[in-house]
Amino acid sequence: MVQKFRGVLRIFVVVTLASAVYAVAFNWFFQSNDLTMGGFTGVAQIIHYLLPVLPIGVLTIVMNIPLFIIGVRCMGIKLLLSSLYAMAASSLLLDLVASLFTFQPMEPLLACIYGGALLGISIGLMLLVNATTGGTELLARLLKLRFRHLSIGRLCLICDVIVVLLYAAVFRNVHNALYSIIALYISSLAIDMVIYGSRTAELAYIISGRSAQIGQALLELDMGITLLPATGGFSGDPKQVILCAFKRRQIAVIKAQVHSIDPNAFLIVCQAHEVLGEGFGSYSQESL
Repeated sequence: MVQKFRGVLRIFVVVTLASAVYAVAFNWFFQSNDLTMGGFTGVAQIIHYLLPVLPIGVLTIVMNIPLFIIGVRCMGIKLLLSSLYAMAASSLLLDLVASLFTFQPMEPLLACIYGGALLGISIGLMLLVNATTGGTELLARLLKLRFRHLSIGRLCLICDVIVVLLYAAVFRNVHNALYSIIALYISSLAIDMVIYGSRTAELAYIISGRSAQIGQALLELDMGITLLPATGGFSGDPKQVILCAFKRRQIAVIKAQVHSIDPNAFLIVCQAHEVLGEGFGSYSQESL
């Protein structure tokens, strides 16, 4: 019971913090510089402009209702509760920040860079605890169930850019739309950094005539290795290639160990987008 309470408390703390960052990003960098964040708010602005029947806020809520129904069916009631709180917290903090501070316009490029980064960080934090503010973030979360090969940041970018382009076509404000697309692209990178950053790792391929000694040295450093059978292309001699996944901070130690045992060894290091398994991430059907 205590552990469950701590888990719920953690979700609400993260969502509150993310909502505060979201509110600051919107008021400081987007609202004060006439940039659009896309999303369902942008869609509501377009609908209200063409058919001024309902206010923008009501339209946004109405459009979110079917998404929340689908989301609950696909991912459970937890999504509904956390996202409803995220919507309420972000909305209240948006108005609170706007009432406390009057932000002056700045260089649009600076607004794009810092606004996009803060927006992405806030959305990424919410998505980490299975919450969204609704709109395109929730739509992207649902699309992720179908398009598993696309990152969540890329899906958010696609949805928001479509909205921004429609906004620019209706209101005929191409200049601000172009700046908004830059901000949304930076936001997508920040979202992916927050969500996938902890899962990225480096991958090393080590080719040496002393692979046994190098492998033993890496095992003593508590690193997992795999020995791959190989054949030298020029000599035709049988060889063993050491495959090792490791955290980025461990690269200097690996280089030193390999060089001390075999200065002529081939060491190929590349980045792995995601590593699942002991010591790294774990697979979940609901993972992003």
